[in-house]
Amino acid sequence: MIPTLTWTEEGVRFIDQTRLPLEESYVLASTYDQVAEIIVTMVVRGAPAIGVSAAYGIALGAKHTKAKTTGEFAPEFEKICARLASTRPTAVNLFWAIDRMKALFAKLLSSGTPLVQVQEKILAEAHAMYEEDIAACKTMGAFGGALLPEEGGVLTHCNAGALATCGYGTALGVIRAAVEQGKRIHVYADETRPFLQGARLTAWELMADGIPTTVLCDNMAASLMRAGKIKAAVVGADRIAANGDVANKIGTYNVAILAKEHGIPFYVAAPWSTIDLATPTGEAIPIEERPQVEVTHHAGRQLTPNGVGICNPAFDVTPAKYVTAIITERGVLRAPYADSLREMELVAS
Repeated sequence: MIPTLTWTEEGVRFIDQTRLPLEESYVLASTYDQVAEIIVTMVVRGAPAIGVSAAYGIALGAKHTKAKTTGEFAPEFEKICARLASTRPTAVNLFWAIDRMKALFAKLLSSGTPLVQVQEKILAEAHAMYEEDIAACKTMGAFGGALLPEEGGVLTHCNAGALATCGYGTALGVIRAAVEQGKRIHVYADETRPFLQGARLTAWELMADGIPTTVLCDNMAASLMRAGKIKAAVVGADRIAANGDVANKIGTYNVAILAKEHGIPFYVAAPWSTIDLATPTGEAIPIEERPQVEVTHHAGRQLTPNGVGICNPAFDVTPAKYVTAIITERGVLRAPYADSLREMELVAS
């Protein structure tokens, strides 16, 4: 599998996704602040990978603390968590991972656990999240693979593959599983402007796996759907509200509307950590606004006139009515999502 991030004795080693597909290089983060910067600059990206990256960032902060006791470390721990939480507002996996670490630390602090054991347990928790993410991707892949057609085109948007997770992927995990099941899938990958995650990352992953792939500009999907070349669409998610509204990379909403118009199933694949039952609808999901330079420039070259207005939201929200099914490691959920999500949470608890 593609090593999106790896824990080493020196720090966390990330594949630099800003340099793909032409250069496969790696960045080492030896401090939690460096992990935060790597998340902000999208060296690492994808909601599940961001969450686990933050967990490892906390582990790095604990490892390098100059505190002598757990109590002395407590204020620093809160500072570390706050720094990592400030990186990207939309991906709920980030806050899920931080909250999970906070709960663990509170338990250890209240029990008087020595600092050296706290450091060990925090790192062990980060390792557990890493392994859980890969297992979840493979399980949801098996569930979702069964939903895809026996043969034909499948459209995906952005990159929800191994690079967006700790391995295997969510939407691309579904596609990988379908191929492993013997289905003859041809992937159509939206290039996903302005950061081109589809053209750069999804295409690179699938080519490495030998899965037939065609990159298309974002505004070509409708034409291909009308021509009958696309039989299904599957995407990832950065946050799913309690009513089934889905926040995902900007342009996902367009794909969902087009799929509905052409009678094509539109699937969302995401781990349960992406479900945010505390957020009632998509209207309450914060949408990150990315730097203007991502739109004004490409490969260091300016494309737009000086002084022109720029809008660069990183995500949009797809209303639940456009979602055929939500695929998680706990199973496949269908509308009404307010009921199926709540019932799945009750069963799991």
